Amino acid sequence: MSIQAARVTRIQPREHMDFKLDETLPKYWFRNDPFKTRLLDGMQMSFPEGERYFITSVRAFREQITDPVLEQQVKDFVRQEGQHGLAHTHFNTLLARQGMPVPQVMAFHKKHLQRHLDRFSPSFNLALTAGFEHFTALMADGFFTKTSVLEGADHRVKSLFAWHAIEEMEHKAVAFDVMQQVAKVGYVKRTTAMAYSMLLTVRMMLGFCDVLLKADGFSWWARKRLLFANLGWMYGPKGIFSTLLPKILVYFKPGFHPTDIPDMRHYARWVETFQQTNDPLRACDALVDAARAA
Repeated sequence: MSIQAARVTRIQPREHMDFKLDETLPKYWFRNDPFKTRLLDGMQMSFPEGERYFITSVRAFREQITDPVLEQQVKDFVRQEGQHGLAHTHFNTLLARQGMPVPQVMAFHKKHLQRHLDRFSPSFNLALTAGFEHFTALMADGFFTKTSVLEGADHRVKSLFAWHAIEEMEHKAVAFDVMQQVAKVGYVKRTTAMAYSMLLTVRMMLGFCDVLLKADGFSWWARKRLLFANLGWMYGPKGIFSTLLPKILVYFKPGFHPTDIPDMRHYARWVETFQQTNDPLRACDALVDAARAA
């Protein structure tokens, strides 16, 4: 079996996922910590509009795809991203019921992404998508290689992130391959888009986090104290983002391809458990147990 054919079998759209998320979700579901919770709330809040942007950027080139393998990969990519949008829209509904300004934040994010579609060329939007996809494909490493990263998070939210991370890893090369093989994006545009996507990601996560904490009633000074208190957790020597920096920066290497980065070690445990149980919560448990035992 060729490498390309093997990748097709790895992209497995999974639909009708039930994470048991309801109104019993604690307000601060991550260690009862406002900043950590709202930072990840802000990240996932961006996913529905972000996924639509990714799909739009890749679909702009689908009529030019002649490789049937890549064509099928794009179809599976679209199905996976569509399901991610649905799941995170449900999560956002719960946040809105907590009093979070979800409609306003999502309207801002939608307008911001539409501005990119209007202002930049289709190839640059595709290059931005490939950059963002590189980040999301590293979620599995960042959140689940070390069990301590999401220790204390609500089990249901952790399971949602695990499923999303697994599928992002499965289709990590699709947008990149369309960008390289079909749109013929070169090194300069690819890396420029990546640098820009890094800036946008940091601004978005911290900005959305600040908006949510403000809605929680934290003053400007209180929000800044929370930010500074968590800089080490985010960007310290063992920070959740700084530890991913080497794998993020490898994107700038000439000749880089997403498959150069190995899949997370315990990917198969999640897949096998889900196939046996059809339960993403039990699959998440299997993933965490395997990482803990390693």
